[in-house]
Amino acid sequence: MRGLTAVRGTLTVDLAVPLWRTLPWRALAAAGALGLLVAGFPLVTGAEPAPWQTLMLLRGAALVGALGLAFLLDDPARHLTVPVPTPRLLRQALRVALVAPLAALWWTAVLLLTPAASRPPVGGVTLEALAVGALALAAAALAVRLTDEARPGPFVAAFLLFTAVLTPLLAPEGWALFVQADDPSWSVGHDRWAVLAAAVAVLGAGCGPEPSGRRRGR
Repeated sequence: MRGLTAVRGTLTVDLAVPLWRTLPWRALAAAGALGLLVAGFPLVTGAEPAPWQTLMLLRGAALVGALGLAFLLDDPARHLTVPVPTPRLLRQALRVALVAPLAALWWTAVLLLTPAASRPPVGGVTLEALAVGALALAAAALAVRLTDEARPGPFVAAFLLFTAVLTPLLAPEGWALFVQADDPSWSVGHDRWAVLAAAVAVLGAGCGPEPSGRRRGR
């Protein structure tokens, strides 16, 4: 058992370098830069935004960052890697693990760029960003599982934008997902954000394994 665990650990380490090279760095860098520009707009212009404006800037930056994550599972060589012994779920999880520290640093920079006087509760808005990012990754994993597209990122990004526009309009008012920080339902709404983040994370993990029929067919 220990030998098998050691072999799996070695395979994971060996996979890290080639996966690092194949990550969609252009999309990630573009989304990261644009998100920083959105968050730093008041700093650049010298404006003093109201709390609700700062919250909107942070939500916009989180959405932009999630659009970058929509490309994370793009793999031009996916049709060549189906027969390999390393499970697809492990390869996808490793992609997320490689980017997660950079995403955390980026979000920290986004928060620091916003004016402290009007900054909403950091925990709540960070939970929103996690949920949106998890939704992007889950949608990407679902696209990889249901289609043969090697690069479904553009379609996933379009879906994410479509969802971002419709959700505030169609979500029941009692859900309180997009309330202001001074709203009494802020805490209740973020309980729902936590449930949403967990649900889409489970969905993304469930979409990771390669379907056995597809593996045999290839």
